[in-house]
Parts: sequence; C-alpha cells; structure tokens
Amino acid sequence: MNLRIPGPTPVPPRVLEASARPMINHRGREFMGILERVTRRLKEFFLTQNDVFILTTSGTGAMETAVVNTLSPGDRVLVISIGAFGDRFANIAEAYGAEVSRLDYEWGKAADPEDVRRALAADPTIKAVLVTHNETSTGVTNPLEDIAKVVREFDKLLLVDAVSSLSAIPVRTDDWGLDFVATGSQKGWMVPPALAMVSVSPRAWEAHAKAKMPRFYFDITAAKSYLERGQTPWTPAVSVFYGLDLALDMMAQEGLENIFARHRRIGQFTRDGVKSLGLKLFADERFASDTVTAVKVPEGVDGKALQRLCEDEYDLIIAGGQAKLGGKIFRIGHLGFVSQEDVKAALDVLAKALPRVGFSAR
Repeated sequence: MNLRIPGPTPVPPRVLEASARPMINHRGREFMGILERVTRRLKEFFLTQNDVFILTTSGTGAMETAVVNTLSPGDRVLVISIGAFGDRFANIAEAYGAEVSRLDYEWGKAADPEDVRRALAADPTIKAVLVTHNETSTGVTNPLEDIAKVVREFDKLLLVDAVSSLSAIPVRTDDWGLDFVATGSQKGWMVPPALAMVSVSPRAWEAHAKAKMPRFYFDITAAKSYLERGQTPWTPAVSVFYGLDLALDMMAQEGLENIFARHRRIGQFTRDGVKSLGLKLFADERFASDTVTAVKVPEGVDGKALQRLCEDEYDLIIAGGQAKLGGKIFRIGHLGFVSQEDVKAALDVLAKALPRVGFSAR
C-alpha cells in the first residue's frame, strides 16, 4: 500500500518494530531516560532553547494547549486563516471565550504579512496572533518568518500551529521569535498518532502566569513540574515514545537541513508530476507546500470515484478535499518517511486511473 495522505504518514519498519516493545513502568527509571532523551533531542528539531513538552494527544490537542495556557476569556486575538485548520484554531479560541478577529483568505492563497500589519495597527487591544504555518487542507505554506517579524513589531504573542510543517519544513522557533509552537507525531516525525509536542517561550510563560482559561489535562504547569522528575503528568502513549526515540535517531543521521532539502525536492517533483499529467494545482504555487500537494479535480471527474479506484485496484491512498473543498480537490501527501520513488509510484497510478474515471488531458 502506498499511503499518500498528509497524515497519518507511513512509519519506517524499524520504528514500527520499536513501537511493539513490551510496556514498562511509565513512572520508572527506563521511561525517565526515554522522556529526558527525547525531550532534549526535540529541541534540536524545534531549533529552540525554550521549554519543550510532549503530550499524549492529537495535533488539535496541541493547538488547544496553546490557547488555554496563554489566554483568558475576553482576550482579543487575531486568527490568520487560509483553510480548515486556521478555522479550527479560531474555533478553539472562541470555544474558550476569546474574542476572535479573523483575517480570512481565499482557500488556496497564503496570508499577506502587510494585511497582518494593518490588522494589528487597527486594533491595539489584540493580545495574540494565531496562525497555521502549513495548511494541509489547501496545500499552502504561510510565510511564517515574515508574519512573525510583523507580530514582533507590535509586541504580540504568536501561537503557531506547526503540526504538518515542523520537522519537514523550516520552523526556526528562536530565530523567528515564535512563542508557542505545536506539532504532532503522525506528520513529519515518522511515528504513529498519539503524541503532540509543544515549545513554550519565556513570553508565553509570562502570559501563562496571567491566563485564566480553564485547563487541566493540557496545563503546561503540570507538564513542567512532572518533567522535572522525569515523568509526564498523565499516562503517556509509551509505545509511541519508543518509536519517536528511534525516529529522532534516524532524523539526526539524515540531518535537519538535509530533511528540509529532501522535502523541497520531493515537493517540486510532485508538483511537476501533477502538471505533466495535465492536472492543475489548487494552491498558489509561490506558496505551495512541500509536505502536501492539493490538486484540482478535473471537470467531469468524480473525485471520490478516483480515490476509490486508486485504493481498491492500485493500493494507492490519496486524500480528498476537506470542508468546502470536498469533491473539488484531492491531495497527495509527501512528508516524513517518503522518497521520490514513493511519489513517482503514486503519479504512475494516477496516470492509469484518471482515464478510467473520465479524464482526458488536452
């Protein structure tokens, strides 16, 4: 099976094998060693000296962690949304009582830092900016470094959903001044779902000390106090920790900059291959993601029928569109444990399957 969705992503056989080890005492010395080692090494990939915590939850849980630990009900926040996950960030903040100002973009486009500057200048009461770095629903990567520069000009808190970017696309936490960064194990980290990793800056800790949103499971004060004794506050996904421990070894051997270069190369290969089939990209190619490519479903083609055919007869699994893009796009994931050969195999299948669902390249 060729799993080409933007997450969960394929897991290397060695990591799967490591994940199958027997359980251990999550309050014991062996797990303490794993937790300390993995936490320390994660900082190398976050490119940060800030605190890093590992939570047993999904990427959405990590986004909720960012919100509830830094904000209070009634706080005004600016949410930059270019797709489904930007909308989700806004919905989480609203659910906890924040007053959300949305800076929405047409899906397929990236945010403009100048729009962010104008929005912050127009409303000095805004406390924080929330942004999704890599929007998997549309295949677009926001210009996070440039957005961060603007946010720093206005001295606002910056909360970043880097669930599908960190470890595959550059996220320079300290250099860019990112205050709270969230990612998830099932994306570029090459391990199964269940772990989320977050980094917390000194500015975020200052905000945390005043934050009044309700929190219990996602309270980073608890995460910090337990980490100091080599534990997590709640029962961790021990098996996924085993896998992450090995995956980080594999990633270190490849080297972070080499990982970035591999994703850039494969991202371009995917986009070029899609266009060579006579298909059109959905995203503004200037900001096209190097972890997922969104493709317009051709006129007259049933996108769901294409997905079913690819899976049932060719063992290729591609993702459909989300929310208002359902049936309008399909998506090819290429992050984490992926090679150019994996993508070529997917493109070869599409070349065979597309004519069978009524597509004829002109």
